[in-house]
Amino acid sequence: MPVNLTPNAIALINGGDVNMKPLVQVLDIKQIGSAQERYRFLISDSVSTQHAMLATQLNDRVRNGLVKKGSVIQLIDYICSEVQKRKIIVVLNLETIVPECEILGNPKLFTDKISQKALPDGNSVQSTGVGYNNPIAKTQGNNMQSFQPPLVAQNNSNLPAPTSRSRGNNLQSSRSTMSAQNHGNNVQSFQPTVQPAYRPPPNYRNHGAIMKNEAPARIIPIAALNPYQGRWAIKARVTAKGDLRRYNNARGDGKVFSFDLLDSDGGEIRVTCFNAVVDRFYDVIEVGRVYLVSKGNLKPAQKNFNHLKNEWEIFLEATSTVDLCTEEDGSIPQQQFSFKPISEIENAENNSIFDVIGIVTSVNPSVPILRKNGMETQRRILNLKDGSGRSVELTLWGDFCNKEGQKLQEIVDSGVFPVLAVKAGKVSDFSGKSLGTISSTQLFINPDIPEAYSVKDWFDRGGQNATSVSISRDIMPGAPKNEIRKTVSQIKDEGLGRSDKPDWVTVSARITFVKTDTFCYTACPLMIGDRQCNKKVTRSGNSRWQCDRCNQEFDECDYRYLLQAQIQDHTGITWVTAFQESGEQILGYPAKEMYLLKNELQDETRFADILRSILFEQYLFRLKIKEEMYGDEQRVKITVVKADKVDYSSESRYLLDLISKHPRY
Repeated sequence: MPVNLTPNAIALINGGDVNMKPLVQVLDIKQIGSAQERYRFLISDSVSTQHAMLATQLNDRVRNGLVKKGSVIQLIDYICSEVQKRKIIVVLNLETIVPECEILGNPKLFTDKISQKALPDGNSVQSTGVGYNNPIAKTQGNNMQSFQPPLVAQNNSNLPAPTSRSRGNNLQSSRSTMSAQNHGNNVQSFQPTVQPAYRPPPNYRNHGAIMKNEAPARIIPIAALNPYQGRWAIKARVTAKGDLRRYNNARGDGKVFSFDLLDSDGGEIRVTCFNAVVDRFYDVIEVGRVYLVSKGNLKPAQKNFNHLKNEWEIFLEATSTVDLCTEEDGSIPQQQFSFKPISEIENAENNSIFDVIGIVTSVNPSVPILRKNGMETQRRILNLKDGSGRSVELTLWGDFCNKEGQKLQEIVDSGVFPVLAVKAGKVSDFSGKSLGTISSTQLFINPDIPEAYSVKDWFDRGGQNATSVSISRDIMPGAPKNEIRKTVSQIKDEGLGRSDKPDWVTVSARITFVKTDTFCYTACPLMIGDRQCNKKVTRSGNSRWQCDRCNQEFDECDYRYLLQAQIQDHTGITWVTAFQESGEQILGYPAKEMYLLKNELQDETRFADILRSILFEQYLFRLKIKEEMYGDEQRVKITVVKADKVDYSSESRYLLDLISKHPRY
């Protein structure tokens, strides 16, 4: 079918028009960047072409083939940003009109000096760009009108602001400056009123005088933020605020805090402040309030500490602004959840982040715990169940024990089972699977949301008495869990670990060999946020321990297992790696005690006796199998998550049950 692209769309967008919805054609698509997947387009209006950047939330359009080379698309939402003195159109939303089409017209790369184009009747001139060389006039024995293009006003405060934009219409001057007679024909020359370049109207109230050459930043969705933009502003609600933390590195002491933002389109992003910026904004930021944030620096999100679904995070600087919106914006939700059933935690990776909602069935008292860095904290464990047929332990740390934890214990002690929504709980695979709180975790008791009413209704209608299998620990000692049993040979034969997600299996096998030269290592004990550094440390010149990552020295270090062993069953043999907790389960001694025994006490006999005592012992190994890159080679790594000595009574019942289910011939 015939397709007509929007005339002069490229020129008009460069001139500041971001409100039309033009039809353009995609001439080329390239993927750029390695850390974050991004796509760059070359788009055309049949006369001009220009580079455009696709917002990451639209990447699926390219991956699914909805947008390809030759596609005619309609730009629904977009902005035009200057990057390295070159303008780029950032596409925030689009619709595919024609999936595939031949190249239309003979377009050339758009510049700021594109010649004017005469209309078919030859009586007027139509502008196609924002810059010009000379006025064009056409004489056919009739009146000739000479036109000057609109000029950008510079430092002229007396000029009126524009009330409308030119969209390629005829331009006529408002003042006649001269008249003459040329070859018997009247010639009239016109000069237009000089007008400033169009600027979008401000979207929020002024808070003082605007500096010279400054304009209020345009409010855009969080999902549209990218480093290629100049001035921007986002309007969002604070959903979480982290504690003020202090740190020490090579540049000296410092302080930092972060807060999370949510806008009306569901976009989320983390904002981080350091040192002097902390003093400006820490007391200003309140959870639940709406703010206008602008003039921040966008950097790639540190996914080890940032669980939000955004590839960027904002770092506020001295020039940044954070203004409180005094009027409540009902279009921005108070919180955004991405709930998953508890059953999905069972196969989740260690340290992954989950939102869950369930019924609190029991709460344990809070107990003091001494961290490895010598600091004391509080720990409280409660149990959570939902309609997926699974329950999980939730470990509360620090202030969570005395705030939400104490309130939950009082409710449960009164005979009521409350609903608890957990925002950003961290998965742990020690002793099964469990959840734990981190600094960005939020707990909501009996929240007023549809999911809470749904799980409460399930519980009241019989869920309270429904059988629920704990994924955190066995229901009774030695009883088998809902697990996937495999043999050693099946790990290789079935290609386990070679998919995008790791495989979790249980293998009954014996340890046949243990490496003794690298069974453990000396680790950094410093806590970084919610986690221990755990990087390898070495002796410094003054007999202290030095951590290159933290750039600090310590009198004492930590000792962590890095146990490499061979395990064997009746089908084959394979190498596995056991880290701290599982290594201690296997050897039965702390890593520090084994390290001192071998390296300082040099009691080789005692050390060898301990290792011999575990050889050919049969264990139930809970294994995580995942393919990883070693140098330039992909290898399958098998990690021991949990190691339990076989309870032969339970194992016999398990084998008898298998026999009873085996088809008889």
